[in-house]
Amino acid sequence: MADVEQVEDTNVSAAPEHPAPPRKLGVVALVAAVTLALDQLTKTWALRALDDGPIRVGLTLDLALAYNTGTAFSMGSGKGLGPWITVLALGVVVAVSLGYTSRFRLGAWAAGLVAGGAIGNLADRAFRGDDGFLHGAVIDFIAFDWWPTFNVADAGICVGAALLVLASLRAPAS
Repeated sequence: MADVEQVEDTNVSAAPEHPAPPRKLGVVALVAAVTLALDQLTKTWALRALDDGPIRVGLTLDLALAYNTGTAFSMGSGKGLGPWITVLALGVVVAVSLGYTSRFRLGAWAAGLVAGGAIGNLADRAFRGDDGFLHGAVIDFIAFDWWPTFNVADAGICVGAALLVLASLRAPAS
């Protein structure tokens, strides 16, 4: 019998596989915790300081207490959408925190801002109401004359969403 040599296949692409970097869940958690703390502290302040009426800060900015039982920008108030938004927010928090972009610094910051903001508004819906669990109102108090009233959590969600878009554009294709 003839000796059969094993020939190494050199036609196979030898591109090294780079495993994806680990998720930066510590950064996500830290940014979320700071966002949540700032949100809840400012809402507590607003409930105490703005109970007697709004404070005029500048030409178009007031600090005015508002209770949002609807969705974003008070749309759907009084229609029972708050609990459904809460369920959606929980899903978004998990998806964003575990998403691919959370493996990079910008994406982790973005995920933390979205998570902290969503949890802040979720906490309001869960605990700031007389109609039972998840039937509370979100506390809003930052009121520009030309924009709907919002809070720190809303700002975190919006800034985080914009940063997520940027992070997804910068993340390498898989």
